Amino acid sequence: MRGSGQGNAAEEEPRRGLGGRSQRNRRLLRCQCAPRSEGGGTYCRVPAPPRKRRGHRRGGGGRAAMGRTVTVATCALNQWALDFEGNLERISRSIGIAKSKGARYRLGPELEICGYGCSDHYYESDTLLHSFQVLAKLLESPATQDIICDVGMPVLHRNARYNCRVIFLNKKILLIRPKISLANTGNYRELRWFTPWNKARHVEEYFLPRIIQEVTGQETVPFGDAVLATKDTCVGAEICEELWAPNSPHIEMGLDGVEIFTNSSGSHHVLRKAHTRVDLVNSATAKNGGIYILANQKGCDGDRLYYDGCAMIAMNGETVAQGSQFSLNDVEVLVATLDLEDVRSYRAEISSRNLAASKVNPYPRVKVNFALSGSDDVAVPTCMPIQWRHHSPEEEISLGPACWLWDYLRRSKQAGFLLPLSGGIDSSATACIVYSMCRQVCLAVKNGNADVLADARRIVNDETYVPEDPREFCKRVFTTCYMASENSCQDTCNRAKLLAEQIGSYHINLNIDAAVKALLGIFSMVTGRTPCFSVYGGSSRENMALQNVQARIRMVLAYLFAQLTLWTRGMPGGLLVLGSANVDESLRGYLTKYDCSSADINPIGGISKTDLRNFIQYCIENFQLTALRSIMSAPPTAELEPLVDGQVTQTDEADMGMTYAELSVYGKLRKIAKAGPYSMFCKLINMWKEICSPREVASKVKHFFRMYSVNRHKMTTLTPSYHAENYSPDDNRFDLRPFLYNTTWSWQFRCIDEQVSKLEKKEGISLVEDVD
Repeated sequence: MRGSGQGNAAEEEPRRGLGGRSQRNRRLLRCQCAPRSEGGGTYCRVPAPPRKRRGHRRGGGGRAAMGRTVTVATCALNQWALDFEGNLERISRSIGIAKSKGARYRLGPELEICGYGCSDHYYESDTLLHSFQVLAKLLESPATQDIICDVGMPVLHRNARYNCRVIFLNKKILLIRPKISLANTGNYRELRWFTPWNKARHVEEYFLPRIIQEVTGQETVPFGDAVLATKDTCVGAEICEELWAPNSPHIEMGLDGVEIFTNSSGSHHVLRKAHTRVDLVNSATAKNGGIYILANQKGCDGDRLYYDGCAMIAMNGETVAQGSQFSLNDVEVLVATLDLEDVRSYRAEISSRNLAASKVNPYPRVKVNFALSGSDDVAVPTCMPIQWRHHSPEEEISLGPACWLWDYLRRSKQAGFLLPLSGGIDSSATACIVYSMCRQVCLAVKNGNADVLADARRIVNDETYVPEDPREFCKRVFTTCYMASENSCQDTCNRAKLLAEQIGSYHINLNIDAAVKALLGIFSMVTGRTPCFSVYGGSSRENMALQNVQARIRMVLAYLFAQLTLWTRGMPGGLLVLGSANVDESLRGYLTKYDCSSADINPIGGISKTDLRNFIQYCIENFQLTALRSIMSAPPTAELEPLVDGQVTQTDEADMGMTYAELSVYGKLRKIAKAGPYSMFCKLINMWKEICSPREVASKVKHFFRMYSVNRHKMTTLTPSYHAENYSPDDNRFDLRPFLYNTTWSWQFRCIDEQVSKLEKKEGISLVEDVD
């Protein structure tokens, strides 16, 4: 018996219910399902309750229904920008899995043929050419016969480039559907490369390139805003952003009789975002009825983003199949069997919907001589609703960056990672993410993932190796290095060593004092001057320079050891250097340019200090890493200034002049709330009215913007970081700002001062001169 396919996160059990027709607010059922493939789909062994046969109804577009139940498939694919060979293989594999489970419609992610993250490569004619070459291979393949295949690729129509779905069946292209609403906020720049299709319910002729004509025998195909009318139902497409838009096409399509909506997405991970996507899908069919199928890319396809899967199928406002958000499976397929009569019954009782439907303008219909249902399918069991299981933010941090690191490691062809491990929260969090990656690799191999096993063997250069113990695998692929100086205390050294032992990393202890003295000796020899720390009478300039030289030497040594550590161990390859600056420090600029924040990649660069502390607690409880307890209790410190009586006196928050909690608030107001200095002050005098006077708020806001603008230039060289927060200061694409500011903010700060004066006069407070 066919059942729904549901991919599972690495440490989850399958959850899937089958039985009679889906009804609103009915009891949820669970079943025990046997895995059938690496795609994550299953067949269900629970018999469905008997149902009475009903006569055929008129559905879809007014056609007599040929059958009742339809079997559809969606997927999450780990595509890679411009990897046409690998992308073709993964697409073909997903179609094969979908067909093996009886699916008659297969939906794939957005731009899956070329990979979503091609960026300015979309301008190149080669990208279009190779996409059509892959499409030709798919059209010719026996695997794509007798199933409607819906794939994504760029298409040039009348010299304008469109982000398209190409829908085909049995070597014939049925429709090319261009994207209507382009994503152009945050990390998305689709308007840079594509043109939106602004001709609603309009179809034109598209002249196929010869390479496709030779396969299909077609000269032209429909191109535009149309829907498919099969023998038994009607299918309409949305593409990613169109689900999020205020005028989503599924509303009008549903009123026009479309019963199955598809959505191919290229949606990336942000902490706490998945529930929004799920709610949008369920609400799309809650008001209007219907079946909604969502596909998404997964993995790192070449940049800072991690596409987090979550492929899903919903009906009438309820989820019936859930894919994993994080996993190491390159191909994950969900299959669901659903009753079209449930959609028709649901819609029939919504009088407001039916009144609106009587007024809607019809969509052009492409007739398809094919059915998504069988001719005698009354006894086929259909899928029951399930309860979506969301990850906690701590689980998201544990799994998302870990999967991103694995993709980066295997695709960069390097042999592992090196991390300067200071014994503080940030570098320890990075180490825990690498350990989580090792856990995911071992679990994937245990579950029979041949791709992960092959990658692991290549990385460790052992064709017979099987990663079974995360600590043992960690020893092979992860090197940690504690770089002590005369300003380091023994406590941080011990904490770093103990954590390295518990996660299993290859750990190195070294001292950088000789290198620091050598560099300062060159400076003194040339200038005749020797700088001193402020505790010894030096100026603030001297103090800062002496701190920075330590930090920068650590960066140089990190890259030296990354290149040669495996050589000293008699092993081939090099290591990727990991950074560990969090999003709040980057926002404030509390880092040395070209120090250990300069690395190849940074898995925590988009994560706040508050979330990292919660993640450390999660690792203590779930990974049994007891060494983290003392790291949690220690105050964050850079350890760049001299010790006093053998103890650290320098702390991060004292140096910054603000707390990490305050930084998080500033960051969210600046980026998410779009607040400049004056607007931030206005918001904070209300948010903090119980703890700060208006003058104190003004002082804090001014200090933040001074420090932010003075240090903004550091963002231009920021290590590529995993994107996890919507207030990230990443200068590459997400947060586009000048890096040379007038740091006095004279006009803005004067507006703040004027407002403070008004508030103080109103409250009868004596004015005092504001000393900044």
